[in-house]
Amino acid sequence: MIHPHPSRRAFVRNLTLGAAGLWVPGAFAEALTQTAKQTEGPFYPVDLPLDTDNDLIIVNDGLTRSVGTITHLSGRILGPSGAPIRNALVEIWQVDHHGVYLHKGSAGAEKRDKNFQGFGRFLTGTTGEYYFRTIKPVAYPGRTPHIHFAVKLKGREKWTTQLYIKGEPQNEKDGPIRGIQDPKKRETIICDFAPVPGSKAGELAAKFDIVMGFTPGDM
Repeated sequence: MIHPHPSRRAFVRNLTLGAAGLWVPGAFAEALTQTAKQTEGPFYPVDLPLDTDNDLIIVNDGLTRSVGTITHLSGRILGPSGAPIRNALVEIWQVDHHGVYLHKGSAGAEKRDKNFQGFGRFLTGTTGEYYFRTIKPVAYPGRTPHIHFAVKLKGREKWTTQLYIKGEPQNEKDGPIRGIQDPKKRETIICDFAPVPGSKAGELAAKFDIVMGFTPGDM
């Protein structure tokens, strides 16, 4: 009997191999604006989940996906000239659809969606690209919807920021966003979460390139 669900390993492999189609390369005529750095925040997982791959909406080989709007989150890790940075470990973490982090100190832990991984990792290759399948971030008391990012590179300190939804009304009152005085820098951490053409499930796609303050040759 053929199982109606593909294996977890095969599914994640297919997501990774197909990531290249989610971004469009361009030419860089001048130095890019470095992505604004932001605090890690207090909710980086104390205990990492057993499943830390790039598909956050299903845990291990589970058959039930998490609640929320599926979002295909992709981008590249780049130097200031646009050169890709390989072997960068990209990590993301965010609240589930109920506004609860994986972190044991998060409020409302009893409501946490056990089918949402809450944390994921992706190691960039020669193109510098990463890809995650997650859910559209939601707000929780005191914060506008956002996704936390960390970039780890051998020989360098961990670099962190947060990604926000373009056009989200709550952005105007969010403390970490308002802390960035330069409008151009503020734009580097806000992007569109656009409908995926032809998706009957209402899936979204977001492209977030992260520009570091060094070139690959500096490493």
